[in-house]
Amino acid sequence: MKPAPFDYVVASSVDEAVGLLAADDDAKVIAGGQSLTPLLAMRLARPSVVVDVGRLPLAGIAVDGEVLDLGALVRHRVLETDALVARDVPLLPMAARHIGHTAIRNRGTLGGSVAHADPAAELPAALVALDALVVVQGPSGTRTARAAEFFEGYFTTALAPDELVVSVRVPRAKPSDACAFEEWAPRHGDFATAGIAIVGSFADDGTCTGVRAAALGVGSIPLGLSATFADAGVLGASAVTPTLVRSAAAAVRAEAVGDDDRAELAGVLAARAIAAMFGRAPTRRAVA
Repeated sequence: MKPAPFDYVVASSVDEAVGLLAADDDAKVIAGGQSLTPLLAMRLARPSVVVDVGRLPLAGIAVDGEVLDLGALVRHRVLETDALVARDVPLLPMAARHIGHTAIRNRGTLGGSVAHADPAAELPAALVALDALVVVQGPSGTRTARAAEFFEGYFTTALAPDELVVSVRVPRAKPSDACAFEEWAPRHGDFATAGIAIVGSFADDGTCTGVRAAALGVGSIPLGLSATFADAGVLGASAVTPTLVRSAAAAVRAEAVGDDDRAELAGVLAARAIAAMFGRAPTRRAVA
């Protein structure tokens, strides 16, 4: 099937892109094209104009104090391979390597994944676990939204029709932090059935002093699990025990939305993620 007819404009600036979006409610943004192109081909999207933002200067990566500022056009492959990202936000390369195949990661962008808001996507869940900020620009200027509040439903975000995601600001990891990302998909490169992203802070003796987590594939948005894991005993634990694993898995199963098999899978992945995180903690403790 071929796309319905549409006009095509290459934006030369963020202001021009925002202006084009503001002028036409049926305009759509394209960058890497990994989400919009299939929708166009199947005529699930019928925009009057497609605004190409792929040439805008939004692919930078910069340290800003305790934050890593990632441009919206940073490619998934860059998130997977960049040394600065791996050092400062190691959860992102862990998540990015699960996205499709290399050819898809070479084209797909961080901003595109955020704006598309697929509940089975890796990066939105990772950003919720990282407590990242999404920076958007519209006719009135720029504003920020916490990732946990930006995703509102299936393929739905707090992004207004005349706004553009311009960057994502992520807290840089501290030496006392450890993280893990676990997911399951039917085949390599397929959309994930479920997944878990988790970040923990640890004391010198190996005790977990803070935990943030989110799940993908088990609801209409990335499912925040920070309080769930804390209440299940991850917070304050200094080693992975059978009791901790059972408690965390049961808590995630209870929170997961969807069929029982998917909830069970999410629980298994939660147990794996917790074990992997503790295994990477600065002071490692043996499994009890």
